[in-house]
Amino acid sequence: MSVAQTVRLAGPEAMMAFGARIGRVLKPDDAIAFYGDLGAGKTTLVRGILQGLGWDGDVASPTFPIMLGYDMPDVRLPVWHVDLYRIEDRDELEELGLDELRFGSVMLIEWPERMGDWLWRDALCLRIENEGPDARVLTATCPPAWEGRWPA
Repeated sequence: MSVAQTVRLAGPEAMMAFGARIGRVLKPDDAIAFYGDLGAGKTTLVRGILQGLGWDGDVASPTFPIMLGYDMPDVRLPVWHVDLYRIEDRDELEELGLDELRFGSVMLIEWPERMGDWLWRDALCLRIENEGPDARVLTATCPPAWEGRWPA
């Protein structure tokens, strides 16, 4: 059974810091699904997560390449940052091979609604909503795989 948690974050720095806390508790095979409107802060939160995994370089949104990888030793665990915004049908999803790529890695997926029921049941689901110019409300649906690890 999944449990919902809510966190208020005041500005991009708070999003990055909270993302870093998430990054420090990630394990191989973890998947995180990021929901939110354009400009909600999905990529900002991913930047923080990657920092928590040890990444100190730039983090771009993979809207056009669809997938960007980050490898050890630059990060503690291999990571796939996936942006499904441009995906229009399931055949395209199948071609990406996300199930195979997830094995032994961390999968960070923006626009997971494009996956429909293909999203893994053990994925941590994070919904980001605007609550003002910089303030955000993050609602996490934590599956049993995240019991005891949610950093709030």
